[in-house]
Amino acid sequence: MAAPIYLYTGPELGERNDQVEAVKQALKKQFGDSDDYLLYASDTKIEEVIAKLQTESLFVPATCVVLREAEAIKKKEEVELISSWLKTVSSKPKETQNSATLILVSDEISVDTKLDKLVPKENKKIFWELAGYRLEEWVRNYFRKNGYGIDGNAVESILDMLEGNTESLKMECSRFFLCFPKGHLITEDDVEQMLSHNREETAFSLFDAISDNSQSPSKRLENGLQILDKILLSKASNSISLMAGLTSCFRKLQLWHSIHNGNYNPDLKSNGFTSKKAIAQYTRASQIWNYGQTAAVLSMLSQTDMDIRSTGQALQKTQLSMLLYSIVMRGGAKLAVYDTDLQ
Repeated sequence: MAAPIYLYTGPELGERNDQVEAVKQALKKQFGDSDDYLLYASDTKIEEVIAKLQTESLFVPATCVVLREAEAIKKKEEVELISSWLKTVSSKPKETQNSATLILVSDEISVDTKLDKLVPKENKKIFWELAGYRLEEWVRNYFRKNGYGIDGNAVESILDMLEGNTESLKMECSRFFLCFPKGHLITEDDVEQMLSHNREETAFSLFDAISDNSQSPSKRLENGLQILDKILLSKASNSISLMAGLTSCFRKLQLWHSIHNGNYNPDLKSNGFTSKKAIAQYTRASQIWNYGQTAAVLSMLSQTDMDIRSTGQALQKTQLSMLLYSIVMRGGAKLAVYDTDLQ
């Protein structure tokens, strides 16, 4: 029996989340029910994670802990704690060995080697972003499974307008089901009506605004702050998903710089740059932030995310506004003082 630990990494959030859910449902099917926890390695001690895994309930027969940001687990003592827990699990009766399950999740491609070695080969997978025909087929299948048809031009329009991540695509495409009856054939005009005129602001539209190099830095900052306000005022406002979305965009920009480094004919499609919109967007962004600045922005995003988690919602708007100022006006360089342009 494989150890009750899983490792799912990579930038394809939709398929990755589906796999995590499949493990959780299999656990419930086996034991009847489970206590589910979602924790983050950047703000949760491994001791707390192990404590939840080891705590047995009189009423719920199983426990599942999903630990995000697994790339943050690097200390020897942290890995040893997880290793020790796995050893105690192996000494339990076979029928209860996986009643406590740990699912490690990361947007990165890999985690620390010592941690990776604890996970059985069959329990880990890298989820790469879908590209080309696979992404087009995903869109067609998604509409088909929900009782709708969609023509080829509509598929192309959706992929030109939206981020090529199935989690984002699923969220945006599900809006069609509220406006059209089942059996309807989605056309290019429908896509224009739904996505161009009714689209909510997201981390990806925010990135699009601040990476528009046809505008001056001050104008890009102004547009970015306006979009940030709309996001924070929306019912679905969530700083965690906002930071995750921006981080995804800048990681993709980092990849763009990497595949263009000394390469005059890079393979864009196999690296996830499939739509004309995405190629144009990252071409513009690469002219604003070079590789080093992109790395600095990613570091700042990570630090701001941790700051918001530790301080709560009270200073969220101020922290995010300062973050945008640093990204747009200073190329990711930290602010020494609160700049008067933000007031």
